[in-house]
Amino acid sequence: MQARIRAFDIAVAAVVFVIAQLEVWADVGSLNAPGPAWARALAFGLAAGLLVLRRRHPLGTLAGVAGVLALEFAVFGAPEGYSVLLAPLVAVYTVGRLTPMPRSLWGLALGAGLWAVWAWSDPLNATLEDRVFALVWLAPWVIGWLVGALVRTTVQVREQRRAATLQRESRAIAEERNRIARELHDIVGHSLSVMTVQAAAVRRRLAPEQEVERTALESVESVGREALGEMRRLVGVLRTDEAADRAPAPGLGDLDRLAERVTAAGLPVSVSVTGEARELPAALDVTAYRLLQEGLTNALRHAEGATGARVDVDYGDTALRLRVRDDGAGPDMAAATRSDSGGSGLAGLRERVALYGGSLHVRPHEGGGCELSAELPWEAA
Repeated sequence: MQARIRAFDIAVAAVVFVIAQLEVWADVGSLNAPGPAWARALAFGLAAGLLVLRRRHPLGTLAGVAGVLALEFAVFGAPEGYSVLLAPLVAVYTVGRLTPMPRSLWGLALGAGLWAVWAWSDPLNATLEDRVFALVWLAPWVIGWLVGALVRTTVQVREQRRAATLQRESRAIAEERNRIARELHDIVGHSLSVMTVQAAAVRRRLAPEQEVERTALESVESVGREALGEMRRLVGVLRTDEAADRAPAPGLGDLDRLAERVTAAGLPVSVSVTGEARELPAALDVTAYRLLQEGLTNALRHAEGATGARVDVDYGDTALRLRVRDDGAGPDMAAATRSDSGGSGLAGLRERVALYGGSLHVRPHEGGGCELSAELPWEAA
């Protein structure tokens, strides 16, 4: 973008330079040309060259243009033609466009000063009446300044409106997040709390010999408490206040706990980690954990006749590769987890994986069972 703006400024300066040189050497548009041609060509050329700097130093550029031309007018006499107007017009417009008030008024003062030197140095303005009539030559510079100031004001108003719109949108988003957080807390949190409390109550009423049932209920309690903790963390993220109590987000460091919990629920899980483990960005770590959690949860729920599941984590050279495979019957699991099944869990995970430029596949395995595999490139992470 900066290169394009720079090229445009150079092009404007080049056009002004060419017009001025044609006027001096080919008498194109010249009405009166006192003094030597080289002096006019040099003055107009320097004024045009200064326009390259007009965006960086608007007032300085206008002062330079006015000084060069005023010096030539005072020494050799003021000519009449388009070149007298062009360079100062571009410079004074730039001052009005880029310089805020009240400094921008110096642009008008410099334009008026240059006009005064020109009017008194023009041999054709012999009388005071001629010089007063020459005020018409000042009008283009005043109009140029006014147009620049109008554009600057319009852009400022547009930016203020955009900022106000963004502020309103941010406020609306914050209010919606708070509403969702309240609903999560009131509905989901209440249900999880009731489920956990009832599971604990039933566990206490079991006979000592009911170890299997006790283990299953303890697993339900553990999952319920963990879900409550994660829900509180999510509510804390959704709320705008930072005072909410937030537990650390889960990651691959919690993989062993996840495997133990699924194993206690009735599906033995083995974990294999290959490659050199590395510290992952927080968002990527959570995404990887959620992928494995979803795979194991689906295997536990849908893999008919499954006697075990295997989790593979590969810290490859180019990507983090994850795989969850069970040895169940296969078709029911595949139907529950295929991409078009409408499962919100996998749909959300696909969006997360897509953020990292990765891929996620759920398919029946050749040897039986179902496999969830994902690849998350390091470069995107």
